[in-house]
Order: sequence, then structure tokens, then C-alpha cells
Amino acid sequence: MDKFEPQKVTSVFPKRRQDMFRWDGWGYKDTKFVCQDGNITFVGNRYSICGQRLDNFRDWVVDMFKIDLSKMNLAAEPPTQFPDPVCNKAFLVGLLEAGIEYSEDGMDRTMRCHGQTLTDVESLRKHKYKRIPDIVVWPNCHDQVVQIVELANEHDVVLIPVGGNTSVSLAATTPTIQDRTIAVVDMTQMNRLMWVSETNLTACFEVGIVGQDIERELGKLGFTLGHEPDSHEFSTLGGWIATRASGMKKNRYGNIEDIVVRVKMVTSKGVLEKQFTAPRVSIGPDFDHVIFGSEGTYGIVTEAVVKIRHVPEVRRYESLVFGDFDTGVHFLREVAEQQLQPPSMRLIDNIQFKCGVLLDPAARWYTGFVEGLKHFYLTTVCGFDIDRIVAVTLLFEGDAKSVAHHEQEVYAIAKKYGAIKGGEHNGKKGYMLTFVVAYIRDFAWDMNIVGESFETSIAWDKCISLCANVKACIRRECERRGIKYFAVSSRVTQSYDAGCCVYFYLLFKHLDIPEDSLKLFMEIEEIAREEILACGGTLSHHHGVGKLRSKWYPECVSPVGVGLYKAVKKELDPKNIFAAGNLVREEHQPKEDKP
Repeated sequence: MDKFEPQKVTSVFPKRRQDMFRWDGWGYKDTKFVCQDGNITFVGNRYSICGQRLDNFRDWVVDMFKIDLSKMNLAAEPPTQFPDPVCNKAFLVGLLEAGIEYSEDGMDRTMRCHGQTLTDVESLRKHKYKRIPDIVVWPNCHDQVVQIVELANEHDVVLIPVGGNTSVSLAATTPTIQDRTIAVVDMTQMNRLMWVSETNLTACFEVGIVGQDIERELGKLGFTLGHEPDSHEFSTLGGWIATRASGMKKNRYGNIEDIVVRVKMVTSKGVLEKQFTAPRVSIGPDFDHVIFGSEGTYGIVTEAVVKIRHVPEVRRYESLVFGDFDTGVHFLREVAEQQLQPPSMRLIDNIQFKCGVLLDPAARWYTGFVEGLKHFYLTTVCGFDIDRIVAVTLLFEGDAKSVAHHEQEVYAIAKKYGAIKGGEHNGKKGYMLTFVVAYIRDFAWDMNIVGESFETSIAWDKCISLCANVKACIRRECERRGIKYFAVSSRVTQSYDAGCCVYFYLLFKHLDIPEDSLKLFMEIEEIAREEILACGGTLSHHHGVGKLRSKWYPECVSPVGVGLYKAVKKELDPKNIFAAGNLVREEHQPKEDKP
């Protein structure tokens, strides 16, 4: 089966997002943590822990942060009044004449004015928007995007392309431009599967397609893309390209730049696209890599050719328990050194280990461990300290024979480091709980707990010291600010031959004023980021720069790098139509040349 006519996909994103998704946080409207009469339940039916009481998790959180569940923050009411749009009548007339759908509805605009940082969520809940878009535009094909860009250039309208608005770097947050009309170009209705080549194992998609929709449609044909970021349910192919995304199964399928073969992007100067699809060429710089990580500042990506694989015959989960975090890192390093990384291999520290266990709906201590494994077995027979043990969750994929062999090789290394198997149940649960973390973050805010994550990548020889130094830095800053009840945690999520990706998590009990707590968190995160850079970590592994981290961008790429970025920006977008304000701060963006 090679190539066929474009197939329209039913998007998980309706045009009226507010009908299905939360307006003030992460995820589906019908799925959330609730606390009633002191009992915590995850309502809905989309995840394995839905519909179950989480008593152990409740008790652990109450004890750690000393919170009173009878004093939960009240749910915010959706806004009913919205800032008047900055109207550009000529632009609207042009859209009407071209038959391009748009909306000036206040809630449509609000649903697309933000990403998923704590700053975004708090601004929404308090109705304190610095700026929301003036118009939402829905193109239905590449040619309509070309028309939109031409109209924007003609009438000096700012264009902000968005997908699922899942950014955690303020990249999707509307820039504070007051004197120009800002149009959000919602790409989610541009989601056709254009063609598939079984011979070449490639497919072409419009980039507004959401991750879960890609897997569903390819799965019908026996294929998979294999790219599963934590935001897989809601993020889009275009968003992955714009941020240089990475997924949980990158060891088998690659990061987004390894998966994408060809990109089509509409710029102010025209369409940028290779005129061929081939496995590799040597014809100068690869301009696709100018597009990867450009965060909406160069143009609008419309289509992408991607590599696909056959759906694996076997998918097997497992977990391993180690005595401490450092031992877990050494295990990951040796697996990587022997190039035996399974598709997904993630190390979680003691706090996350306990949290994951206590979120088990069965409410049994260490459910799923090998037959008969109990607290006594861990602490007495194995000699593990219950307050230091960590876990590695594993996912193997492939044909039955190769998976069995792969498992044997990985488990042989684990045995050298004193690991015991934690069971398939815990491995699968650890993988799936990734999709629930953002719901926990929002619920924590309701329970008067500030919680957020930030990530980096680091060479193997600096990984352990990085984790220790950054955690110590965060603890010191919390104590210096009088924060009594807090938790700092880390995990290693992706591994490479030369290094790994590390996540840090900070949670602390609200002060009297939630806004002050958010301010404190931002201050501590900024100091922690300085410590990360000082320890040899990167500004980001896959979240991108956005507006949140743009102050460090020049330091990370050098003045020459900033100059090169600005030169490309000026060539592709001389009028600064794509004024998202990401990467290089807005005051440093090139302006239109005056005669």
C-alpha cells in the first residue's frame, strides 16, 4: 500500500475547546482530582486510576505539607468579560474574501492566550491577562496559511501559530504587544494524513494533528510514529517541530529531528521546503534544522514528512528497584555505554517512587512486586533503606525473540547493581502516570501546594553532582525564604551515549497569599536554573526557551549565535509578523526597515 488521497482526521480538539477542555489548567473537563469529605478521587474514565479513592496518597500529602483539606482553594469561575480586541478591519475583510474561518469570541481567544506554566494558570484563574489574542483564525489547508501570512504582511498583523497550547516555557503565551492586532493561527483543524508509503516507511501529515490522533490513524494501517512526549494527548506535530521535542520512547524512535524527513514552512518571504524526500543528502546546511526549535518566530509549519515503523509485535513493561539514586544512575550509564537502552528507561528518585506507589488505586503497599515481596523483604533481606530506594521503569518493544534477548541483557546489568524486579504492574503504572502528572500539579495548587517541574540535559560524568547540587540549592533557597514544608525531587527521563535528560520538581506549601507563592517559586526556579548552568547543564533538553528562559539564550549560544538567529529572522520575516517574542526578547527582534 503506497500513498493515497489525503484523509481528514477527526481532531481531538474541537474549534470550541472550552466544550471539552479545562479553561484554567491542564486536560479534559471531565477528568480531574477532587476532594470531598476529606477523600481524594481522580474522576473520569480516561486513565487507570480514575474512579478510585486515593487514601494513602491523601495521607502522605497531608503529612508532608501539613495541609488542611477542609481549606481547599475554591474553583475559579470562567471569565464573562474580555478585553476588547484590537481590530484590523482590512485584515478581517481579507479573511472573509478568502473564505477563511475566524472568531473574535472572548472565550475562543482566552483558550489560546496561554500555555501550561503556573504563571499561565494563575493568570487565567485570577482573570489577570496581560494580553489575549484579538482574533482566532482556523486555516484548513496549506494554501490558506499562505493567504493568511500574505494578509498579515499587508496589514501589519502579528501571527502566533498554536497547536495544543501545552508549552511550559511561555512560548504560547500571547506577547504583550499593544499597538498591533494579534491573530492566533490555530492549526488543529489542519490535521490530514496526506499520504503513506509502506515501501519507504514514511508518511506526510498536516502538522496540526495531535499526537494521540497520529497514533490512532497510523495504527489502523499497522504503523506507529513512536513519538510520545508527556503531552502526547494534546500536543501537535507542528508544536513538536517548533520546540525540538523529545518523547518517552526516543531510544527506539528518535527525537523529533530524527523522525522528521522534510518540513514545509510558510514564511513572510514565501514557502521554505526541500524539493526532495531522501534518506540523506550533502548539499550545504540543512535548512530544516533552522525550523526545528524556532518556536513560531520564523513562520508557520504546515506539513511534515515523517518516518513510521510497523506496530511492534510485543510491548512489555517492567520495573527495577535500586538501593539509591546514584546506583540507579550508574546502571543507566552502563546500559547506555553498551547501547542497550530499551525504548523507554526512566529513573525516579525516592519521593517520586513513594508518590507513584501511593497513587495505586488498589491502595496496597508496593503492589505488583515479585510474589510475596513485602516491606520486610526490602529492608531486611535486600538491605534497602525504605527512604532511599528508587525505581527504574522500563518499556521494551519489538518481536518476541528480540525483546526476550534484550530483557536478559538489561537485567544482567541490573543484577550487577543489586536491583530487584518490581514487576510489570509498576512498570506500566509508572509509564502511564506520566500523563497524569499535570493533573496532579493543578490539584496541588487547589490544595495550597505550589508544584512545577523544569528540565535540562547533562553529560554522564556530571549527572550525579548536578542532581545533588541543584537539590541542595533549592533546599537552601526554600529555607532562606522561610518555607517550612517543601519537597524537591529529580528523575532521569532520557538517556544517550554521552549523557541524559534530568527533571527537577519543586513543591511547597502556599504562603498566605498564593500570588506571593508563585513569585517565590519563580525566584527559586531562576536561581536553580543558574545552578544548573553552572553545573554544566543545558538551558533545556526539550521544553524549549520561549519567553521564560530567553534571558539565558545569548549566554548559551554566544553573541555570534544570537546574531545568526537575528539575521535569519530578518531574512525570513523582515516586518516581524511572527512576533511571538520567544528565544530573543522582543526588544531585540528586528524591525521593518524604514525608507
